[in-house]
Amino acid sequence: MTERDQYIENAKAKIDQWNAEIDKMKAKVDEAEADAKIAYQKQLDAARKHRDEAEAKLKDLHEASGDAWDDVKAGFDKAWDKISAAFHSAMSRFG
Repeated sequence: MTERDQYIENAKAKIDQWNAEIDKMKAKVDEAEADAKIAYQKQLDAARKHRDEAEAKLKDLHEASGDAWDDVKAGFDKAWDKISAAFHSAMSRFG
């Protein structure tokens, strides 16, 4: 497996982990009382938005070819850090 393939696989694995966390959040939303449910739903929506952004960036990374790979990877790394921080912030406020 090339370094590029390994990098993409690691990013996919992280997104899969986020999907599992989103599923847990969804279960809490379903069990929450009405007042808490509104707040939880907002955090769940935010987490999904950040996950979707990460998946879009990963798609761009996967489709990058040859010389563009390094440039796209550098952009992905910057975006990934911001998206990851935002996702974890949403998770931490979830309760």
